[in-house]
Amino acid sequence: MSSDSFSDSSKPSSNQTAAKVSPSARRKARRFALQALYQWQMTGNNINDIEVQFRTDNNMRKTDVEYFHELLHKIPANIEKLDNELEPFLDIENEKLGYVERAALRISTYELCMRIDIPYQIIINEGIELAKTFGAEDSYRFVNGVLDKVAEKVRSLEYGNKK
Repeated sequence: MSSDSFSDSSKPSSNQTAAKVSPSARRKARRFALQALYQWQMTGNNINDIEVQFRTDNNMRKTDVEYFHELLHKIPANIEKLDNELEPFLDIENEKLGYVERAALRISTYELCMRIDIPYQIIINEGIELAKTFGAEDSYRFVNGVLDKVAEKVRSLEYGNKK
């Protein structure tokens, strides 16, 4: 998938690429994003309202809040494109996925497609960890299998060189 197929604002800002962010701050951003996207999927509430709620109700210190914001806004804005990347590798309909698994897959697929500054192995590992922490028992295996196939498709050069 080319970055042109996502909205122009999907590209990381110069601050994001220039500043070194700690892995734990990025991990916390993903965890909060998964929870916020879960809420969005369940309620259909306005994403801005959900973001305000999360920033108010949670200790966001030591969290990459810019990345949380990016994930929380870019994933819903590009949901159809992300789901189109995922669907060929799902053995069940997207609508039948658990909300946690769907959110974890969407976060990781977004990162695989749009955040080439993050190695695909880290993205897959983080998606697996989200599924282990928040998902159904053993759902991480499913997430791992799907993400491995998405990575092979959208990161073919990187994937082929390191496999």
